[in-house]
Amino acid sequence: MSLEVLVVDDHEVVRLGLRTLIEDHADFSVVAEAATVRDAVRKALLLHPDVVVMDIRLLGGSGIDACEQITERLPNTRVIMLTSYAEDEMLFDAIAAGACGYVLKQIGNEDLIRALETVARGEALLDPALTQRVFDRMREVARKEHGEAFSELTDQEMRVLAQVAEGKTNREVAEVLYLGEGTVRNYVSSILSKLDLSNRTEAAAYAVKHDLKEFL
Repeated sequence: MSLEVLVVDDHEVVRLGLRTLIEDHADFSVVAEAATVRDAVRKALLLHPDVVVMDIRLLGGSGIDACEQITERLPNTRVIMLTSYAEDEMLFDAIAAGACGYVLKQIGNEDLIRALETVARGEALLDPALTQRVFDRMREVARKEHGEAFSELTDQEMRVLAQVAEGKTNREVAEVLYLGEGTVRNYVSSILSKLDLSNRTEAAAYAVKHDLKEFL
């Protein structure tokens, strides 16, 4: 039994090319085409295709909106975005909308068929040209989350915490940072209060967990 595909693009020549390519393979059949968001959603809900090949820029709106409406109501239908646009925000918006594939139109014919096979199996797929951007965004988010973990602390308190995380006593911290021991003691108390921690051990664990050294 062939897998049913809905082709969505606002250019007729593109839809024709995709239909011809897809139907050259026995494992797939194109059950319908659409050019607008409204028509894409309507036909998807009517036909329940296995895969929707969706352009991002459509007549009457965004393919990302159509993707979200389809995946919310048809969780078993897989949507793969096929687009000329490699902008980061479009990529992440499409993923958030439920797309399980995102490939650029420069993709080769056989690579596109493999992409359809991949998403039809329930797997996710991302154009290799965009993979690094995803990892970069994930690292950016992680750094931001860790940075927020220390947002209450002053620069000096972060330096003191870094020394505490290395197991140094107040006297040792004072020697390294050229501070009075009493001053260090006050800094440590302030750090514990701001981070809602009970003791130096918890403070050290907190610093390691949130990669404090990256922010010094």
